[in-house]
Amino acid sequence: MKNTKYLFPILSLCILISCFWGEKKKTQIISTHDLTAIKDSGTINVLTLYSSISYFLYKGEAMGYEYELLKDFASSQNLKINVKIASNVNRLTEMLLNGEGDLIMYNIPITNEMKKLVTYCGKETITQQVLIQRSNRTDTILTDVIQLIGKEIWVKHDTKYYDRLINLNNEIGGGIVIRDIQKDTVNSEDLIELVAKGTIPYTVSDDNVARLNKTYYSNIDIRLILSHPQRSSWAVRKDCTELAEALDRWSLENQNTPQYRAISKRYFEMSKSIYNESVTELGKLFAKGKISPYDDLFKKYAPEIQKDWHLLASIAYQESRFDTTGISWAGAVGLMGLMPATAEAMGIDADQRTNPEASIQAAVRYINIVERSFKNISNEEERVKFILASYNAGMGHVFDARALARKFGKNPSVWDDNVEEYIRLKSSPEYYNDSICKHGYLRGTETTAYVRDIVRRWKYYREKVP
Repeated sequence: MKNTKYLFPILSLCILISCFWGEKKKTQIISTHDLTAIKDSGTINVLTLYSSISYFLYKGEAMGYEYELLKDFASSQNLKINVKIASNVNRLTEMLLNGEGDLIMYNIPITNEMKKLVTYCGKETITQQVLIQRSNRTDTILTDVIQLIGKEIWVKHDTKYYDRLINLNNEIGGGIVIRDIQKDTVNSEDLIELVAKGTIPYTVSDDNVARLNKTYYSNIDIRLILSHPQRSSWAVRKDCTELAEALDRWSLENQNTPQYRAISKRYFEMSKSIYNESVTELGKLFAKGKISPYDDLFKKYAPEIQKDWHLLASIAYQESRFDTTGISWAGAVGLMGLMPATAEAMGIDADQRTNPEASIQAAVRYINIVERSFKNISNEEERVKFILASYNAGMGHVFDARALARKFGKNPSVWDDNVEEYIRLKSSPEYYNDSICKHGYLRGTETTAYVRDIVRRWKYYREKVP
């Protein structure tokens, strides 16, 4: 019996150790949410930032180059996508390591430090900083960094573009005039637009952002490289080996497919510029006393929105140039530029969008719904501007802009110089990351131009074709 007095303590210790290791193993299994577990759940949780390339909402639909690629991968794995937005790159990494998502769907820089924390996977992207310069017929194109001596380059303060210009200036012995913009209301894409318009001579951007913006402004040159290449990629946690391997395999097998090339073309090659016609060119439309071949249909359905038919005609011209088979870069189709989800919600099939009458009917239904959302705006002319902004960008972005206007002391029921200003500012992280914004990034200058052009043309139509 002497030899058994330690038996129960030893057995108890063994049981505790067994429980400890069992619990530890169980915890490890729970924390590892790899591809098998993701497939079991049916949903992949992705982490990203709002931007013109990664992810944004347009006309109520999710878009973005990175998002379109992920949709292709998710489809290959029979997965749904749940998107979670972070405020910056550091927060993306924190959220991933905390288990708040399965994948960083954003090209984060590849560094040795980060390799200790995450596994890079998917398509590797190589970006460089480039000079943005105007390329009109009378402009002189710079082809060498030495030619930057004596030139003014405008960049935003405390950005990698500003830091690169400081270093480049030192490398060439000085002489670059760096114009440091410290306003929160200006971002790199705003500066690209200012170069295209001739307001400023030069700015700097990553080449992928520059290529996307060249589809809006064909008169910019983006060929002069100013920095060394920077590698970047998507990332997963170190323990998600199945997901990393699947993404690598998918990327390798699909990088030359028609689907992949179509996505790339849609964002980086297809023109997105809006042709702003002169009054003289508008006059050519009235040679036969008509605005379009669809005037009778506009007149038929305009009473349903209690507006004159010229407004519908102006929207149709802006959306399609009266081309019933036209398709925009974003996938809007037909006379009134209907997105697939909008058409379906308004009661028409996607293939009916090329039917002019069906397109007008759906547009009228949508306008009625939007107008009810802005019934607290008593001035009808103001209300029309909010309707047009919603038609272009989606109501969510307009609600965000009204909330921002209210927060910063502007009138949320007045468009010009009030809500219009905050629609424009929704392209800046300082504003779209505000907690009162629910719909993130918007290329706001496109929406403000859309409203301005339609209102101007609407008034002109009424004068020329009573």
